[in-house]
Amino acid sequence: MKFSPEFKEAVLQLSEKEKDKLLIRLLKKDHNLVNRLFFELLDDKNVDDHRAIMEEHVIQRGKEITSYAKSLNHLKVLTRFVSGDIGEHVRITKDKFGEVSLNLLMLTTILKSADRLFQKTNPVHATKFCVYVIARIFRCLVLIKSMHEDLLLEFEEPLEELADLITENPALMKTAINHGLDMNWLNAENIPDDIAEIQKQIKAQGFLR
Repeated sequence: MKFSPEFKEAVLQLSEKEKDKLLIRLLKKDHNLVNRLFFELLDDKNVDDHRAIMEEHVIQRGKEITSYAKSLNHLKVLTRFVSGDIGEHVRITKDKFGEVSLNLLMLTTILKSADRLFQKTNPVHATKFCVYVIARIFRCLVLIKSMHEDLLLEFEEPLEELADLITENPALMKTAINHGLDMNWLNAENIPDDIAEIQKQIKAQGFLR
């Protein structure tokens, strides 16, 4: 929401007591803002600490949901909850590095144990799950490319591990090809400079959905 200069000026002219009352009222309605302010003002843990906690959470939850998911469609639904936890972590800490590393960790964790689900899921639902995975990978590649080049090496191992899991799975490999994902890009140094535009064009053609 955009505010006019006049509105901003009017708010700034409020008394400190009125501002305090408004702030408390807003905080009661915005859980994310409360967590964000607590992290910035009071938390004794830094971004790296919270990322490490989330890494353990992602691994634990990833293994749990893969073990009791009844199908790949069910797993996709459950994975969205883990993805939501990652999103909340990013909103609170502004952890751009973690947004990529945690998503890659989530994908590798669930794919390591999902073979049985590929065997018992009908082809339509399997394809939908595979598209979800490939779409998440595209997003990670776009985010990686936007980071400083000094960070690229940090993603070398997780991308390589993910590439191995995809190439070993015929359904995932077929989906990657059909949706324009070049497996050579799962090497941070090989990500095209225009990966964001490539992703946009592929989506415009009706893929990655």
